[in-house]
Amino acid sequence: MKVAVVGVTGLVGGVMRQVLEEHKFPVTEFIPVASARSVGKTIHFNGREYTVVSMDDAIKMRPHIAIFSAGGKTSLEHAPRFAAVGTTVVDNSSAWRMYDDKKLVVPEINAHLLTENDKIIANPNCSTIQMVLALAPLHKKYGIKRLVISTYQAVTGTGVQAVSQMQEEREGKTAASPAYPHPIDLNCIPHGGSFQEDGYTTEETKLVHETRKILGAPDIRITATVVRIPVYGGHSESVNVEFERDFDLDEVRKLLEAEPGITIQDDADNNVYPMPLFSKDKDDVFVGRLRRDFSQPNSLNMWIVSDNLRKGAATNAVQIAQYLVENNLLVGDAELVAGV
Repeated sequence: MKVAVVGVTGLVGGVMRQVLEEHKFPVTEFIPVASARSVGKTIHFNGREYTVVSMDDAIKMRPHIAIFSAGGKTSLEHAPRFAAVGTTVVDNSSAWRMYDDKKLVVPEINAHLLTENDKIIANPNCSTIQMVLALAPLHKKYGIKRLVISTYQAVTGTGVQAVSQMQEEREGKTAASPAYPHPIDLNCIPHGGSFQEDGYTTEETKLVHETRKILGAPDIRITATVVRIPVYGGHSESVNVEFERDFDLDEVRKLLEAEPGITIQDDADNNVYPMPLFSKDKDDVFVGRLRRDFSQPNSLNMWIVSDNLRKGAATNAVQIAQYLVENNLLVGDAELVAGV
């Protein structure tokens, strides 16, 4: 099983290596791939040292799976080149998410749609993944009519430059190369991605379109506000859900408890609720503050938290790859899955 990680030296790439190890993914040949400036560097995976190779060299090696986390431009240019030699690409960028012929996958929800003909598979946005995992069983039961979303997103979602900015500001320094137009430490910035003509940002628009696509529900009305906050551990979301049908709060809890990958933390008497500090380095999506919205019929308030580098990126991508292997969806992989 040849597995390439493209963007292996980046923030998410490092977590992908870690998750592949932890999930004991059946890698027999590991191919670390990065930009020209990183070629020749060494990284460690499963107790061994590997030399980073170029995109061209990786394609010549014809990996069975290539997990991309190298930006949209890189994915648009090189994912088709991998696919052309038979590699199945799982792409973590926004490049392919809204193409009609590309699957946008959260494995617990819609991996069953994948076939061996899907050579480029899109990994959703980090904020979308954690939210739809919590919403999917509720949508199936009650039918979602409208969502009002406010996110509180960690600096790790922006990348290494943003993490450095916050660290420097906490040390009382002026950031040498700031990722944001304002200080982030001791601040909240209501600006995720780029502003569009309608006043919404690209991060807000992703929540709208990706949620509809994953749930197969193009008519859900959705509005979102994305806020960047000075934390490392994960993204938090306040989600107000209006359903087509009324719900029972105890049943809502049972539905969520039964969903793989979700942990309920909802005990107000003992101050138990999800927080990004305690979601860090965990794969689960944590859900709490479940309560009826008395201002609107059939409406629920939820608080959803998850490590954006894990389930929001690396873990979800690895889970897609695991599904492909376990269900014999890699071309010519019959012998590869024998030990899975």
